[in-house]
Amino acid sequence: MGRVTRRAFTVAALSTLAVSPGATAAPQPPGTPAGARGGRGTTEMRGMWLATVANRDWPSRTGLTVARQRGELTALLDAAVRRRLNTVIFQARPAADALWPSPYEPWSRFLTGTQGKDPGWDPLGTAVTEAHARGLRLHVWFNPYRVALEEDPSRLAASHPARKHPGWTVPYGGKLYYNPGLPEVRAFVQEAMLDAVRRYPVDGVHFDDYFYPYPVAGRSFDDAAAYARHGGGFASRAAWRRDNIDRLVREMASGVARTRPGTAFGISPFGVWRNASTDARGSATKAGVQTYDDLYADTRRWVREGWIDYIVPQLYWNIGQSAADYAALVPWWAEVARGSRTQLYVGEALYKEGDASQGAAWRDPDELSRHLTLAKKYPQVRGHVFFSAKEVAADPAGAMARVVAGHYRQSARPPH
Repeated sequence: MGRVTRRAFTVAALSTLAVSPGATAAPQPPGTPAGARGGRGTTEMRGMWLATVANRDWPSRTGLTVARQRGELTALLDAAVRRRLNTVIFQARPAADALWPSPYEPWSRFLTGTQGKDPGWDPLGTAVTEAHARGLRLHVWFNPYRVALEEDPSRLAASHPARKHPGWTVPYGGKLYYNPGLPEVRAFVQEAMLDAVRRYPVDGVHFDDYFYPYPVAGRSFDDAAAYARHGGGFASRAAWRRDNIDRLVREMASGVARTRPGTAFGISPFGVWRNASTDARGSATKAGVQTYDDLYADTRRWVREGWIDYIVPQLYWNIGQSAADYAALVPWWAEVARGSRTQLYVGEALYKEGDASQGAAWRDPDELSRHLTLAKKYPQVRGHVFFSAKEVAADPAGAMARVVAGHYRQSARPPH
């Protein structure tokens, strides 16, 4: 099975661009609250994504013992504390499955290797408890519509809702997706996700960048029947698709607030809303993927309308990148967030540091430190989230250690 990561999709997005291209933090005493260590009034998001899809960060492989899985998970949480982070975004529903005992969807195959097989413990419940014991906040991360990393529904567990309702799914680009254009699908996925919010005292709910799938050359997403049935009154299929995603966002925000009041709801989209050449309100970029046009995600509107509590655009490009310059995108997003109730954090590509295939800029372990220095010029930027946990812990290029030494010398409370 091919590994599916944000890295793969970022590389794919950039491949279609119109223009081609220290010291570690001191350990703290066990049990010391991460948000209470010496912060003296500092408030900012310092987060990391902990990805479970295709065993990206955790567990390291399928079929480990319960003790080994627990040990790997707590080691990653301990790494967050060592790096003086304060928030972990834990992927609990990577592909229409669950890392908790859900009555709606089967256990994730990324735990045992077999979808639907009980792993013998509750990973999400443990993650919440262990994060809180370390003074970390835990945001539960869901992917709304991805069903499987292959198109064949017969490979799903027999009990899977997608097998019981085959009309809910669309095969596309080698994967299987729920159809966002069906109201019954939208209602189901929300109920499945809100089950975790009801069960656990999570501090936040988080969506990633996958709404309608990233475009695949030569393929079309076959939702013609759904559009014919539900698209009346819209000027185009694109407008109808955007409305479907807008409805998901608004309804999920309402559901989170109703289910667990005070819980934050945030989204981490691909970093380019629209290029200025497409829309004068867009960024000075030349990206081949635009969330508004390709993923039907009007991310700018969600911020301007205040539908979500926070947004973490994935600004996974270096300063000076010709088609999507970090130094151009940070001020653009800061201006979008200006005057909005939605808090802005920046998603950072820690995984690129030290990777020779990413270009010269990423061979410099100070690249991310320069990102944080640049972002400090914009008061709308309230913090950063790093992709992802494996690199936060191992830090092969030493870039995270430099961020900590240069920017995280004291701990900080996460924004409310």
